[in-house]
Amino acid sequence: MSQRSSKAIAEFIMRNVPRDLMLGVEDALNTGAMRGYASAKGMNKGHVKNAVGQMRHFHMNEAFNDALVAGNANPTPIRGNGLVVGRSGVIALSRFNISAGVWNNARRSITRRHLAEANRAIEQFIQPALFDAQPVSQASLFFVAAFSGSMEIQPDTPQVIYVAVPDKEMKSWIFQEPLERFCSRYFEIENPLQPDTAKPKLKPGVAAKNRKDQS
Repeated sequence: MSQRSSKAIAEFIMRNVPRDLMLGVEDALNTGAMRGYASAKGMNKGHVKNAVGQMRHFHMNEAFNDALVAGNANPTPIRGNGLVVGRSGVIALSRFNISAGVWNNARRSITRRHLAEANRAIEQFIQPALFDAQPVSQASLFFVAAFSGSMEIQPDTPQVIYVAVPDKEMKSWIFQEPLERFCSRYFEIENPLQPDTAKPKLKPGVAAKNRKDQS
C-alpha cells in the first residue's frame, strides 16, 4: 500500500478514535496479559502454555472492556469466549491475540469476518482514482497483541500491539502499524512541521555598507 493510502487510513482512524482511548487500550491489554500469565504460570508444565493462553484471553477481554467503558466506546457485554466489540465514531473496535507471528488465524472467527465486511467502504482510500469519494459510515479495526509463542521469551506481555485494519474479506491487512507508533501520529497532526519562511535581515548599518560596496 502506498504511503498516501496509509496516511489517509491513519487520518480516518484518528478522526474517529481519540488518542486517550488508544493509550487506554494499550495499557489495558498489557495489564490483562500480565494478569492472565500470573494466574496460570504455576500450573503443570504439560498444559501451562494452554492455560496461559486461555487466561490471557479472559483477562485481556475484561481489561479491554474496561478501557472501552472508560473511553465511552460502548462495549458489547462480556460473554464466554465471544468478542468484545466497542465503537468510537463510525469505527467498530475489537481485539485478538496472535502467537509467533501467525496472523491467518484471525479469519477463524465468524464475528471478526462479519466486522471486516464494513471495510468495503474504505477501499476508496487504497485506490482513490477508481472511486468517487464517499463519506464512510462504518469501518472496523482490531488491536492485535503479538506474543512470542514461547514460555521462555516474554510470556507475560505482548511483544508488540498493532492497530490493524483488514480488507473486507479479512484475507489481508490494508493497514498495520504498532500502536505505540500510531499514537505518535496524533502529535504530528497537533504540531505539524512548519516551513521555515524566515528571511535573515541585516542590521541597518551593514545593509547600507553592502549597498555602497555594490554601487
